[in-house]
Amino acid sequence: MARKYFGTDGIRGATNAGAMTAAMAMKVGMAAGAYFQRGDHKHRVLIGKDTRLSGYMLESALVAGFTSVGMDVIMVGPLPTPAVAMLTQSMRADIGVMISASHNPFADNGIKLFGPDGYKLSDEAEMTIEQLIDSDVPLSPSAQIGRARRIEDAQGRYIHFAKATFPDNLRLDGLRVVIDCANGAAYKVAPSALWELGADVVSIGVNPNGTNINRDVGSTAPQTLSETVVAAGADIGIALDGDADRLIIVDEKGQVVDGDQLMATIAASWARAGRLAGGGLVATVMSNLGLERHLSAQGLGLVRTAVGDRYVLEKMRGSGYNVGGEQSGHIILSDYGTTGDGLVAALQVLAELKRAGAPASEVLHRFEPLPQLLKNVRFAGGKPLEHESVRSVIAAAEADLAGTGRLVIRPSGTEPVIRVMAEGDDARQVETWVDRICDAVRQAAA
Repeated sequence: MARKYFGTDGIRGATNAGAMTAAMAMKVGMAAGAYFQRGDHKHRVLIGKDTRLSGYMLESALVAGFTSVGMDVIMVGPLPTPAVAMLTQSMRADIGVMISASHNPFADNGIKLFGPDGYKLSDEAEMTIEQLIDSDVPLSPSAQIGRARRIEDAQGRYIHFAKATFPDNLRLDGLRVVIDCANGAAYKVAPSALWELGADVVSIGVNPNGTNINRDVGSTAPQTLSETVVAAGADIGIALDGDADRLIIVDEKGQVVDGDQLMATIAASWARAGRLAGGGLVATVMSNLGLERHLSAQGLGLVRTAVGDRYVLEKMRGSGYNVGGEQSGHIILSDYGTTGDGLVAALQVLAELKRAGAPASEVLHRFEPLPQLLKNVRFAGGKPLEHESVRSVIAAAEADLAGTGRLVIRPSGTEPVIRVMAEGDDARQVETWVDRICDAVRQAAA
């Protein structure tokens, strides 16, 4: 059964339109609250958010929904998504909520749900909550309505947690680090954690005003970070996204280092220390074939999943891996957390930089990526991938790339877009097939 509200990462959309209204947020609170009320104890929910203007509206609506069904609410204010997951577990909450649309523009927002164990919900749980959203959820008797309170030390708790993942025998003294917080959820905690570990910190993207989250800063816009690293003579740059569950690194020359290279760096470090579980790592179908070949040369494996950090985590948990992630910078280190954590992953990269005693440009560029091209085709409706002409072109591309490359074609989980990606040893061959497939999809969708 197709899901009505939840996408690949919670409920997301343009604010005050579709599923992202105050009325819908209140229904989500009521439905999720009803779903997680198990047992006779007083139930509680923890709610965090990023810095979007609409966060105030959605937070208030969620509080109304949860309290109306008898749940107490703890509000922690702007905090990274992984902090919400961690605090949900440590504070023994029955459910955690993060209000964020991650790397999307400020006009979008979203609602991510975590269970009491700090993990994102299963597809089955989300389906049940969807059904409750569209039903009449019973309200609590007047005397059993929930209460709401805000805690002021949540940021300090997360900073302490993040620092505890950094090796005890290392400090960041002598490293000049530029941190770009995307004017988002980590704008206070990330610079503070790095400074407390001894780094010379240069901060950008730390002046949120409600509408500038991810605007020309952050992991999806690393140009500002690259320029700042070079101008400041920094050793490394770290760019987080709006809710700080992913990162991109920039070396001292201003060159971008993506999630594939970072996963390779962490996996090699952990393998050398004898702590890499599963004999390799988990990544999605979008990770570069160069990563797979690089790991194989080291005797390490790569298991691929569908796109989405939730699917990476499911495979990690089911098969005993402790490193996984996405090329986009979602990196999950299950020794430390239940979801992607940009700051914690960055600290592992910084630890390896300190151990190596060499420039980031030498330490972090682990392999030469194969030529890879990704293009998006927006469509108005229908199912263009099921059109016979599109299937025919895809089959021809797969046959031509067999043995030398890969083809990945998928619909976006959050918008009406078909993503067409190809990679291979021959850049011209890759570009030719991506363009032919995109043209076929456009014609089929016309």
